[in-house]
Amino acid sequence: MFEDIPVDVSPMYEGERIRSANMFVELAGPKSLGAELVQVEENVEDGKIEVIGPELDAMQEGDIHPLGILIEIQGEHLEKELEGVIERRTHELCNYVKGFMHLNQRDAIWCRVSKEALAAGFKLEHLAKTLAILFKEEFPLIESIAITILTEPAKVEEFVAKAKEEYQTRDARARELSDEDVDVFYGCVMCQSFAPTHVCVVTPDRTALCGAINWFDCRAAAKMDPDGPIFEVEKGDIIDNVKGEYSNVNSVLTERSQGTVERVFLHSVFEYPHTSCGCFEAVAFYMPELDGIGIVDRDFRGETPLGIPFSAMAGQCSGGKQVEGFTGLSLEYMRSPKFLQADGGYERVVWLPKEIKDSLEEFIPEDIKDKIPTEEDASSLKEIRSFLEEKGHPIMERIKTPEAEVPEEEITVEETPELGGEMEMEEMAMAPVAYAPELTVPSSGGVKIIFKNAKVYAEKVIIKKK
Repeated sequence: MFEDIPVDVSPMYEGERIRSANMFVELAGPKSLGAELVQVEENVEDGKIEVIGPELDAMQEGDIHPLGILIEIQGEHLEKELEGVIERRTHELCNYVKGFMHLNQRDAIWCRVSKEALAAGFKLEHLAKTLAILFKEEFPLIESIAITILTEPAKVEEFVAKAKEEYQTRDARARELSDEDVDVFYGCVMCQSFAPTHVCVVTPDRTALCGAINWFDCRAAAKMDPDGPIFEVEKGDIIDNVKGEYSNVNSVLTERSQGTVERVFLHSVFEYPHTSCGCFEAVAFYMPELDGIGIVDRDFRGETPLGIPFSAMAGQCSGGKQVEGFTGLSLEYMRSPKFLQADGGYERVVWLPKEIKDSLEEFIPEDIKDKIPTEEDASSLKEIRSFLEEKGHPIMERIKTPEAEVPEEEITVEETPELGGEMEMEEMAMAPVAYAPELTVPSSGGVKIIFKNAKVYAEKVIIKKK
């Protein structure tokens, strides 16, 4: 099947990471431009493969090039609503190719080719041929397929603009439905090769974290491939409608996450937030000093108010981890009326990159829009607080004075006889942490410190034995 492909092709290569030291070239990604798009057409020349722009053997080691992947398909029973579903599988199928790494989706794709693959004679033409074979094998409905790979900057720019229009059309359709209108949600485990305990729950009001799959896409995918990575999840009983917790959703998550995740709140970053894969478009993060939530997307190049960039923050919550105070999300979810509704929605948001804010202008409530700062208004916690005070952001009513003492009964110190002298911890940088109902601080020497319902800010902590 892959006789003329110079590298091995197998699902075993899913999850392969190509680090900088082993990379020949990078395609698309945060330092360039790229997109992938599947289009159902009426007349498709089966097997047509075209590369527009430089091939791999014309590139230099260490280069970064733009990338466009256009997949045109035809079939008697193919419907336009299947485009998004088939398109999302590009991520999985590209990663079957040894020496080719594909991350993310839509216009956020990020690919790398290894030095070993180039040495074996691998070209983008081979990638296209491989995808054509795999797509027809995975989706019998596809009768004809043609694939065009673009690396010419001007052509890629035009292609990305066209792709974004298609994405917007798909997303707009999904906004007409709400969670209450359906009895079934959907689960997706397409990213488990990179995040083994992650299960993405897709509802009408909550698009997949990657932003590439909505509820309609999932419905079509589950019907077309009942045994595939996208499956039905009956809601079950409503445990908390505001937080977005459902009995059967919890049961399915427990099973599909290998018992790692037992509960999830679909519309909150607190207690049991949705797990995050690595393909998410943005991260919501809690800032306890302001009792507010910030949002940063993968296109933002600067540092967040926490002093770290998107890449570092993504590392805190990706890989299928459930980390209170952090959750990955899609930008489309920020257009949902249920956006973090358990936390206050936009009234709890205290910082956004300007590009996101501008793109969501018609979805942010009018009375709060001018009260949310961007990187142009504030970049530190102190500057954000000043901005919030000046604009009268409703979060100011929630903020408590950091210096307020924690009630004595809220702190329990257990000590064993072998502890002697005193322990002193000082000059530690205060790092933002998420609120926790109960937090046990790791320690040694027989001391156990438990903080209950408290946020503690301290320049020095001294524990003495009486």
